[in-house]
Amino acid sequence: AQAGAQIALVARSSPQLEQTAEEIRGGDGAAEVFPADISKEEQVERLATAVTARWSKVHILVNNAGVNVRNPTTDFAPADWRRVIDTNLVAPFLLCRAFLPFMKGHGYGRIINITSTMSHVALPNRTAYAASKAGLLGLTRALALEVAREDITVNGISPGPFATEMNVPLLSNPEIREQFTSRIPVGRWGKVEEVGALALYLCSEAAGFITGTDILIDGGWCAQ
Repeated sequence: AQAGAQIALVARSSPQLEQTAEEIRGGDGAAEVFPADISKEEQVERLATAVTARWSKVHILVNNAGVNVRNPTTDFAPADWRRVIDTNLVAPFLLCRAFLPFMKGHGYGRIINITSTMSHVALPNRTAYAASKAGLLGLTRALALEVAREDITVNGISPGPFATEMNVPLLSNPEIREQFTSRIPVGRWGKVEEVGALALYLCSEAAGFITGTDILIDGGWCAQ
């Protein structure tokens, strides 16, 4: 928003969306709220209709919704598995399918999928999450080849340990938090603003020759 983009905010929680929209508007940005469960095909179709009724063109799509369930495979409920896959992998596919028709033909487009270090490496008790993120990386690469001639780039951003809502259970446990910190060569957890800065660059004209790839932003985690 600070760079001039008009933002369509999408999530299931209207109060949280409204709060975020007000923060953006308070900084002289433009934002509209579109409540939707993006794992549901019919809701994604309604979302595309609503967003394109407000703005006929769509230039940027950021797929950053994600959930995680941590359990041994033998204890993993099939419903939990489906919820992780539906949110982390099916939803980006549905959104790309719905919005690509409105991105083509303008000579400029950017799709960013928030992948994960779990697209590249794994941890115990993360089978659903690792499977979903590895699949999202595959989707990113294949889709980039499909739309390259439309001047639409498709890239992944793979964050390592970041201080996000999803990681509150890890952050609130000093022992587990330190276990993660000790494995990060730069010696700290990531800041969400660092992901934002990378996303902003990938959305810029300067990044027009970058597509079909995934950028690790993990403090050196995967370099070990």
